[in-house]
Amino acid sequence: MKRREFITLLGGAVLARPQAARAQHGERTRRIGVLMNLAADDPVGQTRLAAFLRALQETGWTNGHNVQIETRWAAGDTNRFRSYAAELVALRPDVILASATPAVIPLQEASRTLPIVFVAVIDPVGSGLVASLVRPGGNATGFVIFEYALAAKWLEFLKEIAPGTTRAAVLRDPTFAAGIGQFAAIQTVAPIGLELSAVDLRDAAEIEHAIATFARDPNGGLIVTASQFGANHPDMIAAIATRYKLPAVYPFRYFVNAGGLLSYGPDLLDEYHRAADYVDRILKGARPADLPVQAPTKYELVLNMKTAKALGIDVPPQLLARADEVVE
Repeated sequence: MKRREFITLLGGAVLARPQAARAQHGERTRRIGVLMNLAADDPVGQTRLAAFLRALQETGWTNGHNVQIETRWAAGDTNRFRSYAAELVALRPDVILASATPAVIPLQEASRTLPIVFVAVIDPVGSGLVASLVRPGGNATGFVIFEYALAAKWLEFLKEIAPGTTRAAVLRDPTFAAGIGQFAAIQTVAPIGLELSAVDLRDAAEIEHAIATFARDPNGGLIVTASQFGANHPDMIAAIATRYKLPAVYPFRYFVNAGGLLSYGPDLLDEYHRAADYVDRILKGARPADLPVQAPTKYELVLNMKTAKALGIDVPPQLLARADEVVE
């Protein structure tokens, strides 16, 4: 399903009566908090929320009928994550859906009892969000975005689509364990003779300066790891890569939709859909401590042929055949 269709669902379908409403006459309306990591006007964020709401409706919960949903949009800002986390906890919802690690941390700081279902989290054990994947043990559970090992695949795809690459700059956020872990995973599989360097994802001007400097020498390519900065600035990062004629591999398809060359990663809409099932189970009495953290079940390879042409890249036929989607 395309992005616009999900946005349409958000505006209309979620208001329809569900096929099998859970609430009986007189039963109290449940409340669900949602803390998103993107901006309110970001179409990617709206699409993800729509996927969650649609799946929630399929389980019998409809916003404005038997459940009230309170949504906050942090836009990747640390201060907003904290203030909105406090706001949502103060509303005393039955459960909170939290997008990405920076959303879960302040929620757990505000409450260690309020149930949390997270999505798009990397290494929840290492981040201290849960005790273990099988038995979370606390007030949070949910869905990891991928394991660090997936980062190694990005380097493989970079070498496949641009075989002449001898230098790779890895764009990562060094302030989070995930940024360090993804870079380490890439380092472990880097072949002899490939020069790796890191570009910190903090400030737009600094990023462009670092990439411009990197691009002065030939045979370079980029690997963009998952981060809050990247999630909120895909257009900027994709535009910089194209401007300096650098083949780049990204973790999610929204970078390719923004003009990036190639992405390989989990289907995030599927995670939001599955998260609705966990929210439903918690509303029925399940405890997050007893619901195991789950890994992605769907991955997708997406190519942008227009960008490949602009970079002068002939996409290998075998890579093109493996693509789940090709953007012309």
